[in-house]
Amino acid sequence: MFEFKALRAAALASSVALVSGPALADVDIKFTLDWKFQGPTAAFLVAADKGYYAEEGLDVAIDSGNGSAGAVTRVASGAYQMGFADINALVDFNVKNPGQSVKAVMMAYDAPPFSLFTLRANGIESAKDMIGRKLGAPVFDASYKLFPAFASEAGIDEAKVERVNMDPALRETMLVRGQVDFISGHYFSSMLDLKSKGVAEADIKYFLYADYGMDFYGNAVIASGGFIESNPEAVAGFIRATIRGWKDVIADPQGAVEIVAKSDPLIDKALEVERLNLALDVNVLTPHVKENGIGDVDEARLRNAIAQLAIAYKLASTPEPVDVWTSEFLPPAEDRMLSR
Repeated sequence: MFEFKALRAAALASSVALVSGPALADVDIKFTLDWKFQGPTAAFLVAADKGYYAEEGLDVAIDSGNGSAGAVTRVASGAYQMGFADINALVDFNVKNPGQSVKAVMMAYDAPPFSLFTLRANGIESAKDMIGRKLGAPVFDASYKLFPAFASEAGIDEAKVERVNMDPALRETMLVRGQVDFISGHYFSSMLDLKSKGVAEADIKYFLYADYGMDFYGNAVIASGGFIESNPEAVAGFIRATIRGWKDVIADPQGAVEIVAKSDPLIDKALEVERLNLALDVNVLTPHVKENGIGDVDEARLRNAIAQLAIAYKLASTPEPVDVWTSEFLPPAEDRMLSR
C-alpha cells in the first residue's frame, strides 16, 4: 500500500461520508484523450453522454489528443485538469520536468497494448530477424519509444535497427507498401488498421511486448498535482463516474460506439466495435482485473516497470511509485468489479 498524505485522505473520506450523492457541485474539468475518438476510449464519452459526470457535480469537456506525451503536457500545463495517457509517458515527463507533477489516479489498461507488427512475407519471425531491418513509427509512439527496452529483453542490439519516422496516418500504409519492414503501435490499433487496408490477419505477424518480460502498465486516468490538491472530491467523483462508464461499455459495446460516433460521425462503427472488443479482451479485462477490479495497480509490478522504463529511456532518476501514482481516490474494490 502506498503512503498517502494523511490529512488530504482524511478530508476526502470525510467529504465522501457526508455526501452520498454528487462529490462536488459545479466543477469544470477539461479532459484530454491520448488519441482520437475511438472504441477503447468510449467509457469517458459514455459517462458524459449518460450524465454520470453530471451526477457527480462535474461539467466534463472531452477533447481528442495527439499522443500520450501530448496529453501529459496538456495536463501539466494546466490547460487540462485531467486526461488519459500512457503512465510510462507520465513517468518520463515527471523526471524531465521536476516541479510539474502529474499523477495517475486510475489504471485502465492493466495489460499494455505495446506491440510490433510485420507482414509474414517480410520473414521476420523472431526479434533477431529485426537486425538490419527498418522500424517505422511516429516518433512519439509509445511502443516505438519503448523499443530499446524490448530489444534489451529480446537480446538484440537496438542500434542495429534502422528507424524511419512518419506521420501516424502513414504507418500501416508504409508497411504494406514495403517502405519499412516492421512497425510499432498499439495492438488494438495497428492490427485493425492493417486489416482495413486489405491485409489478412493470417498474413500479419505481431510481437506483444508483454510476451518478452516487459510487465508495463498502459493507459491511466491522470490529473495535475494542483487539481488533485484543490479538488480531491472531484477526482474521486470523476473516477466513480468513469467506472460506471466502463461497466456500460462492457455490457453494450455496440451502444458505446454509437455514443463515440456522436463525437466523431466519420468513424467506422463496425471497426471501432472490433477495436473496443480487442482492447477489452487483451488490455482491460485481464485476470488481475477480473479478480481485483479495475483501477488499481500492484506496487511491486509498478516499481519494476518504472525501473525497466528508466533504463530504456535513460532517465536521470528512477521515481518511486508514489511519485507518479495514487490509489487514494479509487472506490472500494467491490465497486470496481467488471465482468463480461
